[in-house]
Parts: sequence; structure tokens; C-alpha cells
Amino acid sequence: MTDLSDALMFSNRRSNWIRLRTFIMLRWIAIAGQIVALLVAQFGFHLQLEYGLCYLVVGVSVIGNLIAVFVFPENKLLTESENRFMLLFDVLQLCALLFLTGGLNNPFSFLVVAPVTIAASALSIRSAVTLAGLTVMLMTILLEFHIPLRTSSLDLLQVPMVFLFGNWAAIVIAIFFSSFYSRQVVSEMSSMAEALAATQMALAREQKLTDLGGVVAAAAHELGTPLATIKLTSAELMEELDDRPELREDAALIRQQADRCRDILRSMGRAGKDDLHLRKAPLSTVIEEAAEPHIGRGKDIIFDHFDLLDGPEILRRPEIIHGLRNLIQNAVDFSKSTVWVETEWSDESIYLRIMDDGPGYPTHLIGRIGDPFMRYRKSERDRKRRPGYEGMGLGLFIAKTLLERSGAEVSFANGVNNLGEDLSDPKQRGAVVEVIWPRQKIDAKFNLEALGSGENPLHTT
Repeated sequence: MTDLSDALMFSNRRSNWIRLRTFIMLRWIAIAGQIVALLVAQFGFHLQLEYGLCYLVVGVSVIGNLIAVFVFPENKLLTESENRFMLLFDVLQLCALLFLTGGLNNPFSFLVVAPVTIAASALSIRSAVTLAGLTVMLMTILLEFHIPLRTSSLDLLQVPMVFLFGNWAAIVIAIFFSSFYSRQVVSEMSSMAEALAATQMALAREQKLTDLGGVVAAAAHELGTPLATIKLTSAELMEELDDRPELREDAALIRQQADRCRDILRSMGRAGKDDLHLRKAPLSTVIEEAAEPHIGRGKDIIFDHFDLLDGPEILRRPEIIHGLRNLIQNAVDFSKSTVWVETEWSDESIYLRIMDDGPGYPTHLIGRIGDPFMRYRKSERDRKRRPGYEGMGLGLFIAKTLLERSGAEVSFANGVNNLGEDLSDPKQRGAVVEVIWPRQKIDAKFNLEALGSGENPLHTT
């Protein structure tokens, strides 16, 4: 799917966000402001205007609002075409008032920017551009054609032409600048919301897998005793039924099936109810568990754990496992043959580096890595290396978000020399991801409250 079609689909979804009640409320505010302005002009400054026509234009807006209130439900969500019609009506109504009250000589002419800005935030690109173009055309017409403002003594109120043209230029610039600005902000907020939703789904999935491991372990522990009883009872029955072969075969079958259930439970997971080892594990074990799905994909994954015997035990959190798994997957996908995972630690910090011998990150995008929905055009070689991958950056965003949630700092870089020279150390040529945790954030001995106080039956007698 192309970027344009993605944008159109996104805009169509976004246009359904606005409720009719929101437009009704905003229009009542606009109507109140217009009536107040007309009353002040009539009784405060005694300006000579076509007040009958002005109140007629405001009345049309009032009638439209009343129809919307009584015909449609308050919680109605407007479609793209309905939003477009509502905003077009507001632009035409405001321009009609400006025509009757001095055109661009009227200081309230700048309010025409508001409906166009809303259109840029809520409608498709085509609808927003169409409405902006129509508004600019109407403002250009009002520059020359309008009913002039006159005082009670019929003196003409008109700003010099240079200022009038300046007002027109300011309105046109404001229309396009505010439209672009509001659309960029809303689009980025929407993209971030969708990316965060994807992150929550990934974390929930990993949490379910972790919880499933605990359920399996508890089931294996609870079923161990009844299975042992069945096995013992069936053995006694076999001894007592030596003279009845047909019943002895049934008892033997019961014993055989009990052994099979025991083997199945043993293969599904470690026995133990509320096993504390499901909540903590050595750092090297957690990293290798995260990398396990990608070990058999034709690339070498080399683990380098310094001082392995003295390594810390860390919290076995779903966000850590899933975040590291995404980083390792990205390295495996784009490496030529090898991925290196290095870990080391000090009294204050735990360091992890993931490196590969691939082409590295695109230089012009390296500062944006970790942003969601970051697209770039791939070469044909990249498409063959990772077919079906759209390059939206969502995987790295999820990994970065989850790891930062665990207290880590994540940075992305290329090797020391990424120009393609034949260097002695291939790790210098690829992408590098560095993850640094403050030790007190994930070290199990600093987070005893996260482990709970359940006993571990594996170590009881």
C-alpha cells in the first residue's frame, strides 16, 4: 500500500472522530459572538449597515443549528462528507457577513481561518485543500467587492489599500500555515497513539505468555500427586489381577496413561506452584530467552557475557524480554551472517550491546530511529532481504518504549566505520544498539517487593 493511500485511509478514519454536538456547540458560540458584534456596531458605534440582511444571515445559521439539534441524536458522529458540508456552510456564512460589513476592512475577517484549520485537522487532504482554496478565492473577491462600512454621519470607514492588501496576505498565509501546522500536530499525535496501542498489545501478549508459564508450572505441581496415586493404585491392581488377564490389561493401560500425563506435564514446564524463578533469572538467561525464536534463522547469534559466573539476577519482566526480542530480530533480519550480543555490568549499571555485520542504519534517518511510522524507501536488495516488511519503524519503537519503561536508556548508532571498507572487525560495520539500565531498576536483589514472598516448592523437602 502506498503512502498516499495510507494517508487517505488515515484521514477518512479521523473524519469520523468529530461529534455533531461539538459542531453545534461551536456554532452557538459563533452565533452569540456575531449577534453581540452586530448589537455593538448598531447601538454602540451607530454604524450604518444592512442590519436586516445581517440578522438574516445569522438567522440561517440559527435555523441550521436548531435542525441539527432536533433531527439528529447528540452523539452522532459525522462522516467525511457531513464534516465537509458543515465547515463549508460556516465559511460561506461568515463570508456573507463580511460582504455585508465591509469585507476585509472588518477586523473580524481573520476568523475565517478557524473553519479551514478544523478542516485540515479532521478531513482528508483533498477536502481540506479544496476548502482552503475556496476560502482564499472568497477572500480575494471580498478584497474588491463588499458593502462599505459607514458611520452615523455616512463617513466611509476604510483602511488604506496597502493595509487592506496586507490583511488579505496575512489571512492567506494564516490559512495555509495554520492548516499545515494543525494537520502535522494531529497526525503525529494520532500516529503516536496508534503506536502506543501497538506497544500495549505487545506487552499484553508477552505478559500472557509469562502468566501461562506460571499456570503450567502450577498445574504440573498440583497434578503430580494424583498422578502418582493413580500410578501406585494401578500397580497394586495389576498384582491382584494376575488371574484375570482382561482386567489386568485395563489396569496396565491406566498406569501407562498416567506415565504419559506425567511426561507431558514435565515437557510443558518446570513443576512448582508460584515458582519465584518465573519472576527472576540470570541476565544471560533472560537475554538468551529473548533471542531464542531467532537462533535457528540461518544467522549466527554470538553471546558474550563478561564474568558469567558473577552475573546479576534480574527481574524477568515481559517488557524486557519482548523489547530485547524485537531488537535482536531487527539485527538478525538485516545482518549478513552474524549478530553479536554483549553484556557487562558494574555496581551501578548493566550494559547490553546488540551488533550485526549488516549495512547499518540509513545515515539520514539515524536520528529518528525509534519514532513510530517512520517510512523510508527501500532498495530492491532490502526488499529481498526482508520481504513484506514495510519499514515503518514500529518494531523499534515498541522495543524502545518497552525497554525505557523498565528504566533503560536505549541508543542507536552505526559502527565506527560504516563506509564499507574491509575492516578487521566486522562488528564495526553494522548497526549498534546499546541498552543501559541503572542496576537498582532491574537487579532482583534491589527489587524484592516485585518478587513477592511465595515459596518455591522446587527447593522444599
